[in-house]
Amino acid sequence: MVRVDHLVGPYVERRAAGSSHPVIDFLFTYYGHKPAQLRRWHPGFGVGLAGAREYDGARGYHRLAADSQVFTADPGYLARRRDTIQFIANLLRATASRPAQLSCFGLHEWAMVYRTDDVRHQQVPLRLGRSGTDEVVESMSLRCTHFDAFRFFTPDAVGRNIEPLTRADQVSREQPGCLHANMDLYKWGFKLVPLVSSALILDCFELACAARELDMRASPYDLAEYGYEPVRIETPSGRAEYVRSQSALAERSAELRGALLAACEDLLTYDVAKLLAD
Repeated sequence: MVRVDHLVGPYVERRAAGSSHPVIDFLFTYYGHKPAQLRRWHPGFGVGLAGAREYDGARGYHRLAADSQVFTADPGYLARRRDTIQFIANLLRATASRPAQLSCFGLHEWAMVYRTDDVRHQQVPLRLGRSGTDEVVESMSLRCTHFDAFRFFTPDAVGRNIEPLTRADQVSREQPGCLHANMDLYKWGFKLVPLVSSALILDCFELACAARELDMRASPYDLAEYGYEPVRIETPSGRAEYVRSQSALAERSAELRGALLAACEDLLTYDVAKLLAD
């Protein structure tokens, strides 16, 4: 619980006070997994919780027998989530099979504000101003491979990407160097709750926090007020710094992607019909 409170406590306190944070809040508002959900502990499929009445009626759980006080992840829930588990496994496996691409320099955040006055984070200024931001986008190639970043590009930025991206080709495009693909390990993990362990989910959340920090430090926003030193990707030294940090996160992500894939593959081995019949 201490580990969880360290991760979610500041967000909960800010929300109660009516304030916001342009970096950290994204992990809760975009992904939509509530702090209370993150705080609920799950051992994973196949583990019984004796006397744990707080799990009675919890999503994805069942009582082992009518007169039992042992609760465990429900095989019926596993059966209902099988297609989702298979999709996640396929995506993770495909992503892991490709080499990491480390030449995007985090320009996706810049592409989201290119030639527009509709800035996503209105409470923070653009570090280089409006024209300076546009000049950075125009001076480099957009090499985004992640559809859920690409879909927020401004209309003028869409055509500048090295290739168009669609939801349909997500599995064939995702690659392990992408900050957002690595951040999304948290999303794929919590979609499997309570079938996978909370320890793995928290590992993925901590990774997402680190990736989000680099993502925004390399963004066009001036976040000095929040204590973030910019990664100046408009300069050669800044791009080199970004690649070093991106590479380190990719290595860290590879281990978690493998663990999450292994969890999916394990879940897919269960004969659910037999479990439901027992």
